[in-house]
Amino acid sequence: MEAEAYRGYCLESVAAAYDVVLITGEEPSWEVPYIRDCVVVPDPTDQAALFAAGRTLADRYDLAGVFTWTEWYLVPVARLARRLGLPTTAPEVMQACRNKATSRSLFARHGVPSAASVSVRTLQEAQAAAEQIGYPVVLKPASHAASIGVIRVDTPEQLDAAYEFADRAAGRGLENRSVLVEEYLDGPEVSVECVTHRGQTTVVAVTRKTVSAPPFFEELAHSVDAADPLVDVVAPVARAAIRALGITDGVSHVEMRLVDGRPRLVEVNGRIAGDMIGHLVRLATGIDLPRAAADIACDRAPDLTPTRSSAAVIHLLYPETSGTLTELRFDGARPPWLERIHIQHHPGDQLLLPADGGDMFTARIGYLITTGPTGDLARARAEQAAGSLTIQLTPAAGRGPDA
Repeated sequence: MEAEAYRGYCLESVAAAYDVVLITGEEPSWEVPYIRDCVVVPDPTDQAALFAAGRTLADRYDLAGVFTWTEWYLVPVARLARRLGLPTTAPEVMQACRNKATSRSLFARHGVPSAASVSVRTLQEAQAAAEQIGYPVVLKPASHAASIGVIRVDTPEQLDAAYEFADRAAGRGLENRSVLVEEYLDGPEVSVECVTHRGQTTVVAVTRKTVSAPPFFEELAHSVDAADPLVDVVAPVARAAIRALGITDGVSHVEMRLVDGRPRLVEVNGRIAGDMIGHLVRLATGIDLPRAAADIACDRAPDLTPTRSSAAVIHLLYPETSGTLTELRFDGARPPWLERIHIQHHPGDQLLLPADGGDMFTARIGYLITTGPTGDLARARAEQAAGSLTIQLTPAAGRGPDA
């Protein structure tokens, strides 16, 4: 999905403070104004190629640090930092973040409230695990991201199709291709944005999430309010999860659900959150997470002093059915609280929802970001702005009416 639209703010922020040299999978385009040099590595998960690129840049420059905000590169980049003698959380810790089964075992060992979880490799193992845990359960790839391949199963009759759905996504995993069968955590989902330097973790913000109706877990909106009282509720568990995994340095995106008002861990992502959440944090609090990540990569203490106290929301745009997008327009004036609109699909494009075999890359139309003095007002403004969008499509065969 368009890197500039979702990660451009990160590179812009880091480049404002540092000279940036980039290792990238393709020739840079929009990145050019922000970088001093680059090396193209067609597959950055190829460790030998990544090492060679890092050595090339180290021969040209006095490198101070290296980091990534891309999920798939966390382990290779940690290994690169270690090879170059630069600060990093240990590669094996990043591996534990990437492997949800390992994370669950560490949470259990350290008493971090989490979900019951069993790693399986066959449908028969999945059936046995679901019976052991008790329905409803959640099936997910052990090593993936963005809710790809995650599905809720309410009855044994739904398990076969659900396992096939999760297993297909797990087969695209880089480090682990198993499927997890997990206890369904029934409650609102939040994430906790954390910054850790030399083993000390600061909780910067809490993000309230809106997810799609079961059985899928598509993320539809994120809201950050600098004054959110949930911070005090979730911060101790987020810190405990980071300690359990052994994260010593970096920005983390800690996902959890509130079950009967108490936090239970979903997973820890050892990177800046996606879906522009880092940008929401800056709009709401003034704290710059990409700059903090860069500072920590150079073993410098980040500045985490809040300079704002407001709220920001991202509303992610999806159609109600799969089909061909035929019309898309924004009606009316653009108010100052509508911080940005991004459209990534256009008339003529095919949109495919997860229920029809798609994912966020094939289904999401774009997003809009709104601000306000409180979370409630920012969310209401997001709904108002979304209501000014006209989205029409021709449904795929056998699907419902226009969105």
